[in-house]
Amino acid sequence: MQTQLFDGAQVFTVEIGGRTLSIETGVLAAQAGGAVTVRYGDTVLLATATMSKETRGDINFFPLTVEFEEKLYAAGRIPGSFGRREGRPSDQAVLISRLIDRPLRPLFPKGLINEVQVIVTALSSDGENMMEALGIIGASAATAISDIPWNGPIAASTIGFVDGAFIVNPTVQQMEHSGLHLTVAGTGDNILMVEAGANELPEDLILEALKLAHESMLPVIQLIEEMQAKVGKTKVSDYPVSLPAPEVTDIVKSMASAKVAAAVAAGLDKHGLKDAISAVKKEVDAALAERVANGEIKAQHVADAMDSVTKKAMRTRILEEGIRPDGRDTTTIRPISVQVGKLPRVHGSGLFMRGETHVLTIATLGTPGDAQKLDTLQPADEKRYMHHYNMPPYSTGEAYPLRGLKRREIGHGALAERALVPVIPEDFPYTLRLVSEAISSNGSTSMGSVCGSTLALMDAGVPITAPVAGIAMGLIQDPESGAYKILSDIQGLEDALGDMDFKVAGTAHGITALQMDLKIKGLDFQIFHQALEQARVGRLHIMGKMLEVMPEPRKTMSDFAPRILSLKIDPEKIGKLIGPGGKMIRGLQDQFKVKIDVEEDGTVFISGEGAAAEHALSQVSQMMEEVKVGRIYTGPVVRVEPYGAFVNIMPGVDGMVHISQLADYRVEKVEDVAKLGDELTAMVIDVDPGGKVRLSRQAVLEGLTAEEAQARDRGGRPSGGDRGGDRGGSRGGDRNGNRGGDRGGNGGGDRGPRREGGFRR
Repeated sequence: MQTQLFDGAQVFTVEIGGRTLSIETGVLAAQAGGAVTVRYGDTVLLATATMSKETRGDINFFPLTVEFEEKLYAAGRIPGSFGRREGRPSDQAVLISRLIDRPLRPLFPKGLINEVQVIVTALSSDGENMMEALGIIGASAATAISDIPWNGPIAASTIGFVDGAFIVNPTVQQMEHSGLHLTVAGTGDNILMVEAGANELPEDLILEALKLAHESMLPVIQLIEEMQAKVGKTKVSDYPVSLPAPEVTDIVKSMASAKVAAAVAAGLDKHGLKDAISAVKKEVDAALAERVANGEIKAQHVADAMDSVTKKAMRTRILEEGIRPDGRDTTTIRPISVQVGKLPRVHGSGLFMRGETHVLTIATLGTPGDAQKLDTLQPADEKRYMHHYNMPPYSTGEAYPLRGLKRREIGHGALAERALVPVIPEDFPYTLRLVSEAISSNGSTSMGSVCGSTLALMDAGVPITAPVAGIAMGLIQDPESGAYKILSDIQGLEDALGDMDFKVAGTAHGITALQMDLKIKGLDFQIFHQALEQARVGRLHIMGKMLEVMPEPRKTMSDFAPRILSLKIDPEKIGKLIGPGGKMIRGLQDQFKVKIDVEEDGTVFISGEGAAAEHALSQVSQMMEEVKVGRIYTGPVVRVEPYGAFVNIMPGVDGMVHISQLADYRVEKVEDVAKLGDELTAMVIDVDPGGKVRLSRQAVLEGLTAEEAQARDRGGRPSGGDRGGDRGGSRGGDRNGNRGGDRGGNGGGDRGPRREGGFRR
């Protein structure tokens, strides 16, 4: 289809991954600071970047906000909410927002305090091309051509690994078979951000994928540079900055440097170091109080200068002496303690303590019906493994209002989830929810969540294929000489004042998850290589400590966890199991106090207490059996007519014993042999094409074969009213004699029940 261009539209294109990437500007969102639409296949994103003219007052941080707007009209869908409109951002939208924010942020000028807002909106989704890398590219292009001061551009690329080969920007369908989901963003010189999930891939293969990702994004960076040269606005240069004057920095440095350096070298714990530096700051504040009061110096600039002195002291000691604030060298892991089974009634729990970082993870096993339903533009429509992360105020010794879930908590939960998914067996029938409570925090709680999750899963008896451990790596690099130190198992201060936060999770065989953020303008591959190797050694050390306490999953699950049994039935019989309007499956669930879920392929999951689930499984299995001539059944009499008795021989199936077949003698009255509710044993002697079942008790009593019983039945079968009653009563096995029984069980009931009784489309 030919797309008509509006007057003033500028379109720039490049071939990436065998498809055309086009970036258009000049039409949509003309009043934004910068605006582009990015198209890849039939997926189209609108990206805008705008900077406010005024600042938000005297602040000392950069107020950047990035939003990814997930519009379901992009895929031709109406939201499933009550109001039929998009509500709060989904977790998937929050994760994409974070993914865009992370490589953009380091390239803004230091001290910028004008509010900058980047909004990326999904306008069209083809279900084939993924949006993460496109969102980063769109945000980069919009910011690059805007008037916002920024040291970009950047680009992004996604790498998959299918059948032993890398794929650049794989489709959603290709990614379903990929052992790697790697998203990388960076400049023309270096990588800035990494996000990855992998199926236990080795470090050297990951490094190779990183190099390919960087190479594949270079043409996009060149395209954005071309856009910037042709249509870019003049960058604002007279913006205010929040940086202390050199004079203030020099004063604070002279007063505090020696004392802060001594505090950093004292090997104090988190709060001890914080208190020591706070004492130095109080001295500086007191000495400069008069100058602050008369407006000669800003109090915020004094605080910023103190932060600079602390950062310098920590970094210098690490670079020159290789000693960190808590006295460790660059590769030593903090002391580790592990405990499992701490909570008596939960299905599984693991307490992982590494230094002052303590994470308690709880595992809950649910039924397939407990899976999370997703109403997003992402390809999956449900999740059977969920990881939720919480970091309450007390974990850092603080007190502040709880205002709901933060983006950071969503991101940490998703990272731990990604790390564990590869080791969950595909045929494990349970829905899993893990909750990690960061009850004490001094850095690397996300990787503590990974370790706690492994322990909780094994404590719950989940047969994971391999244990997973995680470690956070840091970097201190001198901007002038390039000298650097890579730090294993970073604590909070090293994260805050360092140059890199590089999280690596995996098994003994390889990597399952990566996440890297930089505060500098890039990282070369030699440092990457060293960081991955150092992380591998540290990860195995941590795993060894975990396995000393919990060497393998428990053989049995908690008594409080549901038991899930499964069987496979013919998909054509799903309607029979569910029954008209869900009547049959609801009846089974009520009878046995279980929950029954049915998949489209005919897999039936039954969850409940052990014995009850077993009985329900047996009942369902019997229901699915074919009624065969010659087979003997025992069941209750459910209906009595003058011409015979109707016996329920299996769930949903009744058969008729004609009065002539009720005994080995002549029966005058049916009730003389078979009363309502009596148990009767009889042989199937006929099943007609319509499903009517004819039984013989005489055949059982006399030891007749089915053929012999059939011959006697034909010889003695009356006509007239008997034939009419037989036809009305046994059609479809409806014990109430309704004509619609067969249609409800095997026809119309196959539609309605798919929305009830656990069936998921």
